[in-house]
Amino acid sequence: MLEKITFAGFGGQGVLLMGQLLAYAAMIEDAQVSWLPSYGPEMRGGTANCSVTISDKPVASPIIDHPNSVVAMNRPSLDKFEDKLAAGGRLLINSSIIDRKALRQDVQVYYVPCNEIALELGEARVSNIVMLGAFLQISQCVSTASLIESLAHKLGKKKAHLIPINEQALARGAAAVR
Repeated sequence: MLEKITFAGFGGQGVLLMGQLLAYAAMIEDAQVSWLPSYGPEMRGGTANCSVTISDKPVASPIIDHPNSVVAMNRPSLDKFEDKLAAGGRLLINSSIIDRKALRQDVQVYYVPCNEIALELGEARVSNIVMLGAFLQISQCVSTASLIESLAHKLGKKKAHLIPINEQALARGAAAVR
């Protein structure tokens, strides 16, 4: 198994968290993992992306030139990373705020209305988890149970009350791409 994923969006969308949760879930499943964040100096609104590699062999470098999956949460991210996606790869697009279709014909494209689904759930801040649920459904690279365990670890006891809404967001994201 080898998954090379780029998660990209703007600061405040939870892009780095998506990568952290996936990387930690993979570690729970004893996979070899790297997570490499990249972001601008702005606290919110600047660009943010991270690269996650999950493998059953040691990961030699955290740098990913041609991911086999790109998750684009906003238009600038789609514009920047669509061309870097390996042929035959998976492109997940947040269709709630990205106003164009994919240009590539040699990749699998999934349009996920993350923001709309999050609003239907009554919590706008889970749009990233909706997308993560869609990605998990498509890739099957870790189990939902491991991801929820990862989420519980990240949230801690103080924020454990947020786990149910995040579980719903994962399920709705998965349903959006079935």
